[in-house]
Amino acid sequence: MSKTAQAAPAQDLGPDPSRWKALAFIALAQLMVVLDATIVNIALPSAQTDLGISDGNKQWVITAYALAFGGLLLFGGRIADLWGRKRTFVVGLLGFAAASALGGAATGEAMLLGSRALQGAFGALLAPAALSLLAVMFTDAKERAKAFGIYGAIAGGGGAVGLILGGFLTEYLNWRWTFFVNIPFAIVAAAGAYFVIREPSGTRNRSPLDVPGVVLSTLGLVALVYGFTRAESAGWSDTLTVSMFVSAAVLLIAFVVTEAKVKNPLLPLRVVTNRNRGGVYLSLGLAIIAMFGLFLFLTYYLQVVKGYSPVKTGFAFLPMIAGMITGSTQIGARLMTRVAPRLLMGPGFLTAGVGMLILTQLQIDTSYAGLILPAQILLGLGMGTAFMPAMSLATIGVEPRDAGVASAMVNTSQQVGGAIGTALLNTIAASATTAYVTSHAAGAKSVELLKLQAMVHGFTSAIWWAVGILVVASAIAFTLVNTGRPDTGSLTGDGEGVEDELRVPVVAH
Repeated sequence: MSKTAQAAPAQDLGPDPSRWKALAFIALAQLMVVLDATIVNIALPSAQTDLGISDGNKQWVITAYALAFGGLLLFGGRIADLWGRKRTFVVGLLGFAAASALGGAATGEAMLLGSRALQGAFGALLAPAALSLLAVMFTDAKERAKAFGIYGAIAGGGGAVGLILGGFLTEYLNWRWTFFVNIPFAIVAAAGAYFVIREPSGTRNRSPLDVPGVVLSTLGLVALVYGFTRAESAGWSDTLTVSMFVSAAVLLIAFVVTEAKVKNPLLPLRVVTNRNRGGVYLSLGLAIIAMFGLFLFLTYYLQVVKGYSPVKTGFAFLPMIAGMITGSTQIGARLMTRVAPRLLMGPGFLTAGVGMLILTQLQIDTSYAGLILPAQILLGLGMGTAFMPAMSLATIGVEPRDAGVASAMVNTSQQVGGAIGTALLNTIAASATTAYVTSHAAGAKSVELLKLQAMVHGFTSAIWWAVGILVVASAIAFTLVNTGRPDTGSLTGDGEGVEDELRVPVVAH
């Protein structure tokens, strides 16, 4: 490497004076993307009625977004490394705003589904750009802890905020505002990013784009996400479901083989083969499986069994949001520079597991204050404490030119985890519900009561699985994440300490 090339990053070693202002706009964009994943769920019944969408096609309002977002994330992360994170971030925000305007103005099914796919595509650009901007802007360990504490709280709690906002907009305005509300978020974040963010120089990856890698990863991830989404409605033995899983396996294996051979891979295998980052991606994905299933079950339990309105249901999730914010900013951020990441992630997932364990005791007449409230607080505290070091560790030690694609891997593990969680746990719940109805039908005093009892039994059966998944996530964090606590110095890809510790296994192999 030439002296000039070595000296370029050194010009940016001084911290950017606008970095905390930049964090505000990055956090705003992240909140918009995360809450959009749940805000549309509450509005879906109204949109379906207004636009005449059939029951068979209504899932595509969710699926179109998930497929585009999940399938294009790695490509979006690479584009951020190539174009520059700031430019990618701003383009992603403006595109997301335009797609949201299109969705809010939809006059028919095709227009709505198209807008959702566009939202997913632009979300796949801005989500990895947002996280990688944090990775290259905050290199001091203590500041990084605070920044990722805020980001982790939003990443974890934004979905529940979406339930509250979706309930308000649907109940007091109409479903179209669940799309229109994104526009001011996106414009403010884009304007702020344009004027405030100063991306460090020398962090781009200008290598030629790995086209075979883009095609294989996009098709493989789309097939995987669609396979799990279809399994939820058509069953696991459905021919198309099985073929999607087989196709996903073939395409993703071909992707790994390709990445090991090409000169400039879309996803350098050094990003994922490192035991610490691999442990983060795997444990985080498992935790998201448990959390997405819970959002679904608790929403149905509160609205169908308890008779809560959409707004009241949204407010019922507030203790979980408060727990996540507290766990992330007050526990995770304060301890991150004092203890090893696994001592936050492992106990964090276990604490969330205890909260989930409490929810296995749900009954039709369960008290919200007596059982659901303490369970949500524990879930929030545990997830918030674990998310913060996980988000930070996922990009510590990567070379700056790989920051975008490493960030995309975090988002990919969350997106695929969400698709798996919704499909897998919903299928388990549905099977348990059917079995309960069959075995208790003869002695039932009321058909309506039996239906509610069966529904709650299905939820608790699936929640037991979620408990087990969180225990496995904790075990993976304890086992694979073996790096020590971060030094208080620089944590860039060119630094020492954590960088060296993370990179040694890759070089050795």
